[in-house]
Amino acid sequence: MVMMMEHPVFLIVNAGSSSVRLALFQRNEKGLVYLALERHEQIVPDTEFLRALLTRVKVKPTLVAHRFVHGGKLSQSARIDHAVRAELERCAPLAPLHNPVALSWLDAALALQTPALPQVAVLDTSFYAELPERATTYGLPQSITREYGLRRYGFHGIAHEAMWRAWCELRPDLPRGGRLISVQLGSGCSVTATLEGQAIDTSMGYTPTEGLMMATRSGDIDAGLIIYLQREGITLDALEQMLTRTGGLAGISGISGDFRVLLASDDAAARLAVEVFCYRVRKYIGAYIASLGGLDGIVFGGGTGEHQPRIRQGILNGLDELGISLDAGRNEHAVGIAARISSDGSRVDVRVQPVDEARVMAQAALEIYNARDI
Repeated sequence: MVMMMEHPVFLIVNAGSSSVRLALFQRNEKGLVYLALERHEQIVPDTEFLRALLTRVKVKPTLVAHRFVHGGKLSQSARIDHAVRAELERCAPLAPLHNPVALSWLDAALALQTPALPQVAVLDTSFYAELPERATTYGLPQSITREYGLRRYGFHGIAHEAMWRAWCELRPDLPRGGRLISVQLGSGCSVTATLEGQAIDTSMGYTPTEGLMMATRSGDIDAGLIIYLQREGITLDALEQMLTRTGGLAGISGISGDFRVLLASDDAAARLAVEVFCYRVRKYIGAYIASLGGLDGIVFGGGTGEHQPRIRQGILNGLDELGISLDAGRNEHAVGIAARISSDGSRVDVRVQPVDEARVMAQAALEIYNARDI
């Protein structure tokens, strides 16, 4: 057990599907202060890389907070003990691109020092713990859903919470942010509808494969199609590979799941992949306007959401009748910066907002730290 410190230091490990982002925060009189922020372009766990970062910054962390995409039965962030780890391992097959990698980085962090640092799991699913039943329930026999725990969990919650928090600071005139649609676009993509701080629906479901089409993930697909392919002899392993690693933008284009490559290509399949992607995001936005009963704002975040004006334009084209109007100049110049991109006459306020997942994770770690001696 670690004694409570006056100025605790939190090491943040955010293991994504294509890279790992590391951050160090210290809590002092001014609140949570960044000490360092780095991106590790390989997802292979590396204790020495962690140790070198701490040596360079010359601090010793009080605890380590890890992002876990799927929390399973865990509804809130928590210190990782045997029971918590067991649940994270149990649901790892439901997030095969994320949870196994995060568990490997957990082991790397445990090897940093002796005795081992306390480790905290910050869950992407926490933001959706109170989704209404109408948004979590699948149209399957309840006996089956109860037996196997089948429900829509929602993911990318840390990113969507970060966008909602930033939006609330920009629009204090709206009660707890009013009616917001947040759009997280990166290698993984999702949309969330938030009503006065409460997520009421989100595009990802039981696994992070449901919802929008993504770099290599199929997104929404007819379940009957999967049954048909199985009957035709396609194995479960091959289906999982197709749905999570070789589908999506990469599958349609046959070239890449990277928008930078697709937008630079004159190939018809690349153009189709971009068109399908933008169309599917647009459909979700329309659906969530109906779910929210109107709309105050849209926030784009994530690598694609923050850096690709053509994708944002492709998504929002034709939505003027819904009060959503882009300013072409603002949109074109909003690359990697926080900016308003809607026109002056737009009823809906549209923003680009760099997503600060690390700060949300550090805040969760601080709350756990403050709750009891760890």
